[in-house]
Amino acid sequence: MDKVKITINEKEMETGANNTVLEAARLAGFDIPTLCAHKDLLPYGACRLCIVQIDGMRGLPPSCLINVEKGMVIHTDTPEVQAVRRVVAELLLADHPNDCLYCPKNLQCELQRIAEKLGVRERRLRQLERKTTIDESNPFFTRDLKKCVLCGRCVRTCEEITGIHAIDLVNRGYSSVVAPFMTDEIASSRCQSCGECVVRCPTGALSFKKEYKPKSEARTICPYCGVGCGLVLGVADGRVVNVRGDTDNIVNEGRLCVKGRFGATEFIHHDERLTVPLIREGDKFREAVWYEALALVAEKLESYKGSFAALASAKATNEENYVFQKFVRAVMGTNNVDHCARL
Repeated sequence: MDKVKITINEKEMETGANNTVLEAARLAGFDIPTLCAHKDLLPYGACRLCIVQIDGMRGLPPSCLINVEKGMVIHTDTPEVQAVRRVVAELLLADHPNDCLYCPKNLQCELQRIAEKLGVRERRLRQLERKTTIDESNPFFTRDLKKCVLCGRCVRTCEEITGIHAIDLVNRGYSSVVAPFMTDEIASSRCQSCGECVVRCPTGALSFKKEYKPKSEARTICPYCGVGCGLVLGVADGRVVNVRGDTDNIVNEGRLCVKGRFGATEFIHHDERLTVPLIREGDKFREAVWYEALALVAEKLESYKGSFAALASAKATNEENYVFQKFVRAVMGTNNVDHCARL
């Protein structure tokens, strides 16, 4: 990649010619506050918190929308920049609820962190009440639009990452709100409950209903299909309490579907989940060891050679499905093998 020399806060550095000022500043170790920018999403320039001062450039442009140029001199922390950022933060807080202690994003809220960084500790502007309701229709997450800062991360995530387009910004001015098409409830929309919007929301506007803090984490592969998405299981007291996508996994890069994100915690510790093989004897089942159960299956299969059909599974890997169809054809002597992937 081509490099250009720039100066940020009197520090000379080389950076990629395609980098934005925000990216270059962060690579240089300077913390520029922002709510709408996210590494997984295209630049948006909505929150106006990432403004900077650039020599020879009029005004205070948002650093997420400006690409670096050779010889550019950038100032990220001047008194003028800080003063404007504080006003922007105060405007965002003017209609934001004061329930931080009870908010599910407390101590993880990016607006909270920015207010602390900018020294905003009192509400100078008159508080306005938003006429919004809490949407609890989705079984996995809650939408509390009183806490929404209209950063657009959820809308862009649904468009750029998942391609679902379930939500969008509707209305204009102070009436602007994030909403699904032709309905107020997210459960009635085309939302697939993947939770990608929730993990990128900077405030408590979107939050998981069952979110527990783990004591340790373990990496694994999602068992629901053969794609191979990486999971990071949050564990506490011997139980899986939450799941997040593994950003180091090259298959999903941290992204998950509804089954991967929400399915594991429901079935792993379910009371009705079988943990040992069962063998039917009359009208009842008895527990057995694996060797006994597999020996019985092998004995029974012997009598079905030549008149046998089998269904493979998308939950198995390609290699396992290959072995499976080989078993059906070579051992059971039939070509009656099908697969459930199209379902």
